[in-house]
Amino acid sequence: MSLILGIDPGSRKTGFGIINYLSGRSEYVTSGVIRLPEGELAPRLKIIFDSVSQLVEQYCPQELAVEQVFMAKSAGSALKLGQARGAAIVACASRGMAVAEYSARQIKQSVVGTGGAEKAQVQHMVKVLLKLPAEPQEDAADALAAALCHAHTRQSMINMAGASSVRRRRIR
Repeated sequence: MSLILGIDPGSRKTGFGIINYLSGRSEYVTSGVIRLPEGELAPRLKIIFDSVSQLVEQYCPQELAVEQVFMAKSAGSALKLGQARGAAIVACASRGMAVAEYSARQIKQSVVGTGGAEKAQVQHMVKVLLKLPAEPQEDAADALAAALCHAHTRQSMINMAGASSVRRRRIR
């Protein structure tokens, strides 16, 4: 059993999702959105840190999957996003959790099958893959998608490491 925490960081809303990954199967545990107030950035970063710390204490996930920083509308937005990511990562790393980072394209490719997927497609596939009764909120779906991407990537690595031999056939 491996509990994976996915984080979709943001300076206004930070999505989170936790899945239980066991023997190639992913099960939904919880998800939601940390809504941040307007105002100074430092208090918002503290809310992210405290909220993620509380999730880690409550659910005890072993691994964190987080989306990498991408160039947003402006350099300032990208910096704020990076700081939000940092707050979430430190909350997990300070508790000894392994941290894996994935690009938005990798996450979408893993969950939807195309790196250019729309947010609605990600929400739909998260619902289907985790057998949820309804589509999760956008930011929560992105966080769950990051966790699913990590589970799929981890399973692929295990499968590759476990391949004892490779058969080659002649094409006639």
